[in-house]
Amino acid sequence: MQRLTILGSTGSIGVNTLDVVRRHPDLYRVVALCAHRQSERLFEQCLEFRPQHAVVGDEAVAAELSGRLGDAGCATVVSHGPDALLRMAQLPEVDAVMAAIVGAAGLPPTLAAAVAGKKILLANKEALVMAGAVFMRAVRDNHATLLPIDSEHNAIFQSLPSDYAGDPQASGVLGLCLTASGGPFRGRSLADLESVGPDEACSHPNWVMGRKISVDSATMMNKGLEVIEARWLFNVPPERIQVLIHPQSIVHSLVQYADGSVIAELGNPDMRTPIAHALAYPRRIAAGVAPLDLGAIASLHFERPDNELFPCLALAYRALCAGGTASATLNAANEIAVEAFLAGRIGFTAIPRLIEDVMDRMPAGREPVSLAEVLAADRAAREVAEQCLLTGVCA
Repeated sequence: MQRLTILGSTGSIGVNTLDVVRRHPDLYRVVALCAHRQSERLFEQCLEFRPQHAVVGDEAVAAELSGRLGDAGCATVVSHGPDALLRMAQLPEVDAVMAAIVGAAGLPPTLAAAVAGKKILLANKEALVMAGAVFMRAVRDNHATLLPIDSEHNAIFQSLPSDYAGDPQASGVLGLCLTASGGPFRGRSLADLESVGPDEACSHPNWVMGRKISVDSATMMNKGLEVIEARWLFNVPPERIQVLIHPQSIVHSLVQYADGSVIAELGNPDMRTPIAHALAYPRRIAAGVAPLDLGAIASLHFERPDNELFPCLALAYRALCAGGTASATLNAANEIAVEAFLAGRIGFTAIPRLIEDVMDRMPAGREPVSLAEVLAADRAAREVAEQCLLTGVCA
């Protein structure tokens, strides 16, 4: 029986994780569920899975949820705030932590799970984008187990040798190729994107995701963050990580080998596949995903990304190559830009302009060696981004 904490249980990854758990009650037990604002969905999850603990972001919401659960005969203990998230990530009775909180807020509890030596199912890109060296050192020093949940990184993990130890040359790995659907704006002109709104940007053709990640997919920043994540996960230099547009989202990523071989992982676009793979690794369990029918699909299409249409991808490579705190700056500026776009403060094409302006103003500096340094860089970049918004530099 594997005992789980799910950070971000009410988001798409959390919901899909619970769907896999629901199919295997003999294998998994939920100890803690953590959410931010979606208290109604969390209430329903607590009634079904009966965790010992639940966490929300706000004290008043915690009090209301605790009262409702008590009235329903559910003994789940409800707490709130960042410190509660840290505790849930380090509970001694927990074996594995699903790290699915979106954004910089997910970094501290995910790092706490690494320090506690947990099995970490990593869906939070920011842990590696913001603090790659710090996070990977914590994983190594505390003998934590790190398994990627992003479909692209999970595909690479499955396509690498089973004994891969972070040395691409020793394993004959020539390079990695991350696939991307191209989002809702593939094939559009840059001029067309000037007038798109949040609803259109959040209409992903293949995947069901939250609004922030959906916008990141539309700008291809999501893929840029994944390139940075891949560098830290697999210790492959930036110049050996490429991106290909693959509209069908069937080939989830590929590994190129020195002998000319290319090994890929294929499947229907359903996050339950990588979740089930990581939960059960090295076993395989049913995930509720329909089998792939390549005969019905008939053809698979690939093309190179349009750098003019998707400047965020180039900005991510720039940050990765710059090192230091550049990736933390990139991530912070992007979060502020996406929030501003969703709130109607800036247009879609202003997102990369704001990010680039913040990066131009913020020196990369040295590689951070602690969480405090990472969070300080994050705060500084957010302040600069807000200043840019107030002055209308990137409107």
